Amino acid sequence: MNDKLNDMTIVKQPIGVFDSGYGGLTILDELTKLMPEYDFIYLGDNARAPYGTRSFDVIYQYTLQAVEKLFSMGCQLIILACNTASAKALRTIQQRDLPLIAPERRVLGVIRPCVEELGLLSRTEHIGVLGTLGTVRSESYLMEIAKLHPNFTVSQESCPTWVPLVENREYDNEGGRYFIKKHIESLLSKDEKIDSIILACTHYPILSEEIKSILPDHIQLIPQGKIVARSLKDYLNRHPEMDQVCSKAGEVKFYTTEFISDFEEKAGVFLKRNLKAEHITLD
Repeated sequence: MNDKLNDMTIVKQPIGVFDSGYGGLTILDELTKLMPEYDFIYLGDNARAPYGTRSFDVIYQYTLQAVEKLFSMGCQLIILACNTASAKALRTIQQRDLPLIAPERRVLGVIRPCVEELGLLSRTEHIGVLGTLGTVRSESYLMEIAKLHPNFTVSQESCPTWVPLVENREYDNEGGRYFIKKHIESLLSKDEKIDSIILACTHYPILSEEIKSILPDHIQLIPQGKIVARSLKDYLNRHPEMDQVCSKAGEVKFYTTEFISDFEEKAGVFLKRNLKAEHITLD
């Protein structure tokens, strides 16, 4: 009887998923495939995207605003489905802000789960990272890989044209393929032993087929979305107290800081289905 009473008093809420734009939808897609029973809220700060070229302080400020907004909407657990936000804001939010504003809540990123699996994926221990300028400059992947796999060699390449190619659907023509090939060749020229490449931007999975057509057969792309989904499911298994406060009705809600019609149209490129969104403000 007491157990039933305790269950009835628990307020269950969706899991928050945040990205500066649309790329986090590739993470959300994998989350809903692996965990279809869970509820999610997706928040895209499309009005202020892209984050990749902004300063550390601005990215931190914007990301904290999004986290606080999702907290105000009831989310107990938030995934930063954005490599730039994970690289430049996650650690500060976890260590400085959460203890003050919401010590019982959690914010997780996308970088560490991918780095943790590298030991199972790479044979040569030579890794390539393709990301935004902000993610590459932060050196977050270099630092995380050095912690967990100190013998690995890592080469990075920033791809500033790739996000616009995805969002404007210009990646499958001659001009788009030129810029995709250019950055892949630049990365591979830095280390001929690379056998695994992390797509360190959540937009980039949309380019997977084009990238694979250019890569040598022995080089694999690391599926960030699938890894993050498996990592979250494992996290909830290991933290039943957090799983207990996650609502499970299989519902997903979408919010954007930009025009709703624009978001709904472009989001369809990532999720390959129609959806309805609501407008939201961050401050």
